[in-house]
Amino acid sequence: MSLHVISAQEVMARYDRFDAVIDARSEGEYAEDRLPGSQNWPSLNNEERIQVGTLYKQVSAFEAQKIGAALVAKNISNHILAHVLDKPKKWQPLVYCWRGGKRSNSLALILGQIGFKVNLIEGGYKAFRAAVVSDIPLQVQRLQFRVLCGPTGSGKTRLLQALAAQGAQVLDLEALASHRSSVLGAIPGQPQPTQKAFETTLWQTLRQLQSDRPVFVEAESKKVGNLAVPEALIQTMRQSPCIRLDLALEGRVQLLIEDYDYFTNDPAFFCDRLDRLVDLKGRAVVQGWQTQIHAGQIAQVVADLLHGHYDPGYESSTRRNFVQFGRAEVLTLQDHSMQAMQLGAAALLNARP
Repeated sequence: MSLHVISAQEVMARYDRFDAVIDARSEGEYAEDRLPGSQNWPSLNNEERIQVGTLYKQVSAFEAQKIGAALVAKNISNHILAHVLDKPKKWQPLVYCWRGGKRSNSLALILGQIGFKVNLIEGGYKAFRAAVVSDIPLQVQRLQFRVLCGPTGSGKTRLLQALAAQGAQVLDLEALASHRSSVLGAIPGQPQPTQKAFETTLWQTLRQLQSDRPVFVEAESKKVGNLAVPEALIQTMRQSPCIRLDLALEGRVQLLIEDYDYFTNDPAFFCDRLDRLVDLKGRAVVQGWQTQIHAGQIAQVVADLLHGHYDPGYESSTRRNFVQFGRAEVLTLQDHSMQAMQLGAAALLNARP
């Protein structure tokens, strides 16, 4: 048998060298968070975990372990038949469960007896999670950020996309968080990940960035929707050089109408989201916007939202939170089109030494 127990830190250092990463936890645990790129081979599925846990509490640990062993053996057999028969002898998987206990050990034991070199995480997912939390500040510390600032609708996300298309390093926190980072930022059909999953994906993204090239990132608050940006990252961003995007109001309105087309296509949904602003703007103002939406006056509502909700306080808030905003490089965009964003990205990259 070839079984190697390795620490979470060693896993992080060697992460790209495993042929497969196998999560032996239940589907529910896997959905909450998992190691990047891992496959879910539950030793016990959701219902079976409940069954075994109930036996453990209501009858005895011994009875629970007997049923648990039968279920685990059956599930591992199914996984081998479904996933392992075509694997060569040199295949080297990494296996883990919640704490590196019976579920992952059972799977690793059988794979090792087959003849595979199996790596098992000491302490399981819980140890890896702790290592991720500890490593994020170290990853942040080695990188140099350039922060894209500008009022709502000025094209920060589009510019990030244009920069990435031209080979620049970007960190798109809104994409990682599945949210557009405002009271109207929820994306239909795209629930946000859990906080743990967000941080794991962020860690995986940060570790792949090179320290000798700048990383472009959009200015964000401490939260993107319901998710908190790790403190080390938000503080580093707030100390980093800034680039201020300048786009005319008409262009900002058109950009938002295009990027938030699900509001245009579903006025009822738009009106529902605007109800979140009642406490800030008052019922009469919100109802006025909702009436305009039903009348098809979307552009006017968007312009009013920018003028009356998003823009007030933007300058002072950004200047207060981002210490280099006062001496930010200004990038004037011709319009809101992707062509203009591509020209802007090229100008930024060509200006770099």
